[in-house]
Amino acid sequence: MKKKAFKAALPHTLPICVGFLFLGMSYGFMMRSKGFSFVYPLFMSMFIFAGSMEFVTANLLLSAFNPLYAFLLALMVNARHLFYGISMLEKYKNTGIKKLYLIYGMCDETFSVNCTVDPPEGVDRGWFMFFVTLLNQLYWVGGAAAGALLGYVIHFNTKGIEFVMTALFVVMFVNQWEEAKDHRPALVGLGCPVICLILFGSSYFIIPAMVSIIACFEIQRRLEKKKEAKKA
Repeated sequence: MKKKAFKAALPHTLPICVGFLFLGMSYGFMMRSKGFSFVYPLFMSMFIFAGSMEFVTANLLLSAFNPLYAFLLALMVNARHLFYGISMLEKYKNTGIKKLYLIYGMCDETFSVNCTVDPPEGVDRGWFMFFVTLLNQLYWVGGAAAGALLGYVIHFNTKGIEFVMTALFVVMFVNQWEEAKDHRPALVGLGCPVICLILFGSSYFIIPAMVSIIACFEIQRRLEKKKEAKKA
């Protein structure tokens, strides 16, 4: 059962592997450039496992101690995971003890796979999602550790290297746009943040944007249900 689930999950994570190894190495290089031992990116990638927040944490560790600011910043940067979690409640049902790791290890890329891909017939859904989650984290941890170790012997200007996270999201968006026939979800995902950015500013737009996106999807779902009920 586990072997079949692993084989089914692996191909879906390989594109993420390429991105995560590059991003993780970029993160490791950046941490070394700031004077941190390879131990920091290794364990931070294991226990924080939130790419954007890990890049931000590098500066937090070098700034004045302010736990309240760090908490609020982490909440803002990763607020989208609240909505990811709500949408995965049904998917994670009946997965047993694996649910704990599925919750802990969920990131943007893992969410996109587990939310949209149905495992092949005969493959346990819980183990499939578990291996997607595990493999993606291993790619990230391996990349971060490798980048930090290479940082001991390779030195270059790392200014702007954190932009690789933004680049990854752009590539994922373009890929999903090309594959999807219905572009309404993508347009909602673009439009709501832009409107909230204008209304609330760059420091406070993330949570309103996520709330408005969920509201739009809920309205769309109810409208589609009404259409189906009328046809029936």
